[in-house]
Amino acid sequence: MKTIACKFRQITVLAVIFFFSTIQSFGQMQTNTTKVDSGYAPVNGLKMYYEIHGEGMPLVLLHGAFNTINLAFGTLIPELEKNRKVIAVELQGHGRTTDIDRPFSFEFMADDIATLLKYLKIDSADVFGYSMGGGVAWQIAIRHPQLVRKLIIASAVYKYEGWTPETRAILPTLTPQMFEGTPLKTEYDRLAPDPKHWSEFVNKMKQFVSTPYDFGAEKIKAIKSPTLIISGDGDGVLPEHAVEMFRLRNGRYMVDFGPAPKTQLAIFPGTSHIGVMMQKDWLKGEREGE
Repeated sequence: MKTIACKFRQITVLAVIFFFSTIQSFGQMQTNTTKVDSGYAPVNGLKMYYEIHGEGMPLVLLHGAFNTINLAFGTLIPELEKNRKVIAVELQGHGRTTDIDRPFSFEFMADDIATLLKYLKIDSADVFGYSMGGGVAWQIAIRHPQLVRKLIIASAVYKYEGWTPETRAILPTLTPQMFEGTPLKTEYDRLAPDPKHWSEFVNKMKQFVSTPYDFGAEKIKAIKSPTLIISGDGDGVLPEHAVEMFRLRNGRYMVDFGPAPKTQLAIFPGTSHIGVMMQKDWLKGEREGE
């Protein structure tokens, strides 16, 4: 029985990686062709890659684990850049951004974004974080509250137990070999400063994403920025955790009897963790509502 369970888990992980790679490669094909300002910023020992699309109120996009700008936001940036100054980054060790002799952590990556914004001479911005990027976004709001005008948390948690048990069971089983032949690995080979770093990168990331954490309910509650929390009803995020975050941010029901709270909750129907970022029209509508 243990052998069967192990095989089933391996198949499940491979299916997740295959599905993720397939739909994200579709996102890659949708990338816009308008002019993009891009470059590398010296950030806390990193050479951090960033892109700036469009003009308007700054909006920072933070991708999920193992992603690049294009894989995570290729379908969304062409819509957002129509009326926003979109600042998309590749976090430590991802895409074109170097890895350094420093563990991955939400706190370090939040400080990296704060340093990047200072480098770009941006005093405040809306921050949109997806999955791992959502954890980074929480930490930016906690550690650098003056930088965050509005906060959008998509398919992310503030504590490890907010992920479903199935998600927590899969993360420690990741291996570099599981990604072979996927667009995730292809993009890493194409963009990474040192493609030979792949195995070390995956193993380092596996330790990061499978280590329990808790940002603290009181810290989440104390954030001043208006917050939009987005999740799918079939997400890796427990639906009750999405509601918990909504409540901590002073979300409530029956707004008919008073002004709407500064926190909003959107649950996308029939949508998986990965599928959330493919709901271009819904995400565009949520952003316009913000």
